[in-house]
Amino acid sequence: MPALSGRGRIRRNDNIWPGFVDALTTLLLVIIFVLAVFMITHFFLSQALSGRDQALERLNRQLAEIAELLALERRTNEDLRLDVAQLSASLQETTRDRDRLALDLEETESRLAAAAETIAADRETIEARLGEIERLKRDIAALTSVRDDLERRVGELARALEDSGSLSARLRDESKALEARLADERERTLLAQKELEDRELRLAELRRLYDESSDSLSREKDLSAGARARVALLNQQLDAVRRQLARLNAALEAAEAKDREQKAMIADLGKRLNVALARKVEELSRYRSEFFGRLREVLGERPDIRVVGDRFVFQSEVLFGSGSAEIGGNGRRQLARLAATLLEIAESIPPDISWVLRVDGHTDVLPISTPRFPSNWELSTARAVSVVKFLVERGVPPERLAAAGFGEFRPLDPRADEIGHRRNRRIELKLTER
Repeated sequence: MPALSGRGRIRRNDNIWPGFVDALTTLLLVIIFVLAVFMITHFFLSQALSGRDQALERLNRQLAEIAELLALERRTNEDLRLDVAQLSASLQETTRDRDRLALDLEETESRLAAAAETIAADRETIEARLGEIERLKRDIAALTSVRDDLERRVGELARALEDSGSLSARLRDESKALEARLADERERTLLAQKELEDRELRLAELRRLYDESSDSLSREKDLSAGARARVALLNQQLDAVRRQLARLNAALEAAEAKDREQKAMIADLGKRLNVALARKVEELSRYRSEFFGRLREVLGERPDIRVVGDRFVFQSEVLFGSGSAEIGGNGRRQLARLAATLLEIAESIPPDISWVLRVDGHTDVLPISTPRFPSNWELSTARAVSVVKFLVERGVPPERLAAAGFGEFRPLDPRADEIGHRRNRRIELKLTER
């Protein structure tokens, strides 16, 4: 009996230990599952945020392009302002030249007026001198006639003296008196002739001065006409510059108005872009949720096929063998269901939503080195391309598909054990915007 009771205790202890181990294993699996769910949730949240960051980057690029266009318009406005400033400086210089020429014209006109007054005064003087010369000529003519008369009388007296000797003395005295008078008249005639010659010399000088004044007046008139022509030309140039300045001001005002309109359009475009982007993202999120929900229904609840955030994750073992990029039979069936669901959902997506299904290949950190796959880059890329080609064979448009290989550089699980390696070997499908 004691032996039997001892064996019974040993058997009861053996029955308790497996249950305890199962409980610990279940608890450990629950903890691991909770941690995995937390890590997956964290990963897909980060992916969602990265997608939003990419959308914001696209918006920023569009805004940068718009800012470049605005900068070009501003540079054009600056060039117009510089042209206006240069034209204003040229206008001011032209105005100064015109004022200077106007002053020169006024000085020339004043000199012409003074020369005209001088010429008028010289003309009066010349006319007075000509009158005096005419009077002197008349006096000379009168004296000449008196001299001739006296000579005639002397001749008569001489003849009478020859006829009458008695009267010789008286006639001699009278002849002497007449000779003296004749000498006086001759002297007066010589003086008058000399004065006449002096006056003729002065008259010639006055005529020369008059001719010089006339030449100077004509030159001044020519200069005045040239100055007036230059002033007229400068006025025409000034009017042309003013018209050009008015056109440039109008162009500048139009450019500024266009700049204000473009700023308003840019602000409105930014708002509209934000609204449109939000609407497109919302619509794409709705279709993404519908697509992943339908996939979940079609593929069923399997631990190796999961929907995490905005991604649908296949474990590589579902689709490929170890170290291979050829899709297995089970994987082809799963992908065929996925393609049918995608085609069904794509019919309801509006054509203005530019969507694409991105296939991402991932491997674990274990290195591979074969002739076909020298590294994990080639293996992950080849697996993603195999999935894309299969979906194209099933009727999915190739422009709606994209393949990318990330190798081992985006792990989900940082652990280096088999569980971590298994979770990191995966194919991710993401319905996103191009």
